[in-house]
Amino acid sequence: MSEPFSVRVTVRGYETDVQGHLNQAVYLNYAEHARWSLLQAAGVSQTGLVGTGVGPVVLETTIRYLRELLAGDEVEVTCAFHWSTGKTFTIRQEMRKPDGTLCAELTGVGGLLDLKERRLIADPAKVFKELATDPSLFGL
Repeated sequence: MSEPFSVRVTVRGYETDVQGHLNQAVYLNYAEHARWSLLQAAGVSQTGLVGTGVGPVVLETTIRYLRELLAGDEVEVTCAFHWSTGKTFTIRQEMRKPDGTLCAELTGVGGLLDLKERRLIADPAKVFKELATDPSLFGL
C-alpha cells in the first residue's frame, strides 16, 4: 500500500483549552478535514456524492491522545482507508508533528448512506472507485 494521504494543519490559539492543549473535540475536526481533503484530491466532491444519492457517515470513532499539541504547533494529519467486503470501511488516521512525534491516533468506521432509503449501501468501495479520478488515494 502507498503512503497515507496527509494534510498539514497549524493549531490556532482559539482551538486550545484552559491548559493550552488542543481541545479534544478539535481533533475530530482535523480528522474530518483530512478525510474531505482526500476525497477532493481523489476527485470526489460533496456534490458528486450527493448527486449519486449517497453520503458518507461516521459510525464509530476512537481517539488515542499521545502527546500534547499547543497553539502554533504544526501537525500532519494522515488518512488511510481500509476496505472490507461488507457495508463499512475503516479509516486510520495519525497526527504527527514535523519531527515525527506521534500525537494522536484515530480509528473510525464509516459507510455510505443511501440518502433515499436511509440505509448503508452494500459496496462503498465500488462507489468511491467509480466516482474517483484517482481511486489509488483510497487504496483501490
